[in-house]
Amino acid sequence: MNGIQIIVLAAVVMCIGVLNLWFYIRLKRKYRVLTNKHQQFIHLVETPNDFMYYADVYPVVKFKYLSPSAENFFGKGSNEGAYLSPEVAFQDIHPDDKELLLKKLVGEVDYSQPLIQRWKDKEGHYRWFEEYATPIYENGRLVALQGMLRNIDERIVMQEKIQYQLYHDSLTDLYNRTYFKEVFTKLDEDDDVSAGLLLCDLDQLKFTNDTFGHAAGDELIKQAADHLKNCVNDSSIAARIGGDEFVVLLQDVAEADLIRLMERTRNSCKEAGIFLSIGGAYTPSSQGQMTSLFSEADKEMYKDKELNKLCI
Repeated sequence: MNGIQIIVLAAVVMCIGVLNLWFYIRLKRKYRVLTNKHQQFIHLVETPNDFMYYADVYPVVKFKYLSPSAENFFGKGSNEGAYLSPEVAFQDIHPDDKELLLKKLVGEVDYSQPLIQRWKDKEGHYRWFEEYATPIYENGRLVALQGMLRNIDERIVMQEKIQYQLYHDSLTDLYNRTYFKEVFTKLDEDDDVSAGLLLCDLDQLKFTNDTFGHAAGDELIKQAADHLKNCVNDSSIAARIGGDEFVVLLQDVAEADLIRLMERTRNSCKEAGIFLSIGGAYTPSSQGQMTSLFSEADKEMYKDKELNKLCI
């Protein structure tokens, strides 16, 4: 090999070395950038209310990663316990949500939708979580899951509060007209059971409002509502459907039950100085009969109101 060839070979080697160094520096910079972004992402998602996980699901279920923030909910050392035994997940999930967990592990859920579930915390209370899970497949088989769970207790409480307000009367805490109409329609169109209906009208409300003011009238309405609550059982629905109008709806009952409830309600209110006009109606079959049932109870209520006027 002559001198020129040696010089050329040395130049080539040097160029290759420079290129390798350049690629190394470039890759290292990219790695540093990606690492920083990853750390920023982890910091972003791993808040006290969130935690991430990675778990194998085939051939056996085994956690490979759990965020430290998971221990905010499940207690110190809980992550280590989960690594040693994935059975912890099956022990701590709410019984009603266990089927969802099993379906998630075998790919029988829609992973594009959030999964809502309850898990028992370190104090033994069930907490609500929203999970976004990503399935990992190998050769068409589900082998792992990774995802993030976010605690949504506050959202659930707010939803329950809104739901309660949607279906309850703000003054009396009885069910409102909206809820009554939904149950009424279901009995008329879908269900077919025996049904009883009591319509109640508060006789002295106008007099109370005109004489003592609306605050006193509101108090009278609340007293009447409290007596209705005490007279009905858990299977009955007591609702305020108008200013001075109440209704009690009974399902799957005998006519004798309706009559006993009507007398119990009348006597309870009368003893408290609350005068109600009450009309009752009964049908052995609710389907297609609820409008007629309401009309019959309404007629009976106005008959009772006329009788009450004669007694005053």
